[in-house]
Amino acid sequence: MRVQPFVLSVLLSLVVLFTPASGVPTAPPGTDKVVHLLLFALLAWTGRAAGIRVWQLLGGLVVYAAASEVAQALLPIGRSGDVLDALVDVAGAALGVGLAVLVARRRPGRETSSRL
Repeated sequence: MRVQPFVLSVLLSLVVLFTPASGVPTAPPGTDKVVHLLLFALLAWTGRAAGIRVWQLLGGLVVYAAASEVAQALLPIGRSGDVLDALVDVAGAALGVGLAVLVARRRPGRETSSRL
């Protein structure tokens, strides 16, 4: 049961990151960066809840951030890769892991290590 939210987060990220440009709604400037930050924070949070070790999760999300931007640039979906998006993705992953670790440490009776 702990893995299901992570799997759903991954599926959501695939939709958000690889929807063709024609299907992406217009939004105020900067909204794209907020979406990237929150999406990767969600992936990190649910990844920790699924029991993925911190460094494995962060490493995987860094690779995913870079690969998704390269794929956006190369796939015929009318999207472009953006280094700043990848950096915001990594910041979101760090934020999500950090929050998950803090919450786990504050819960009585829960694991207190970050399972590095």
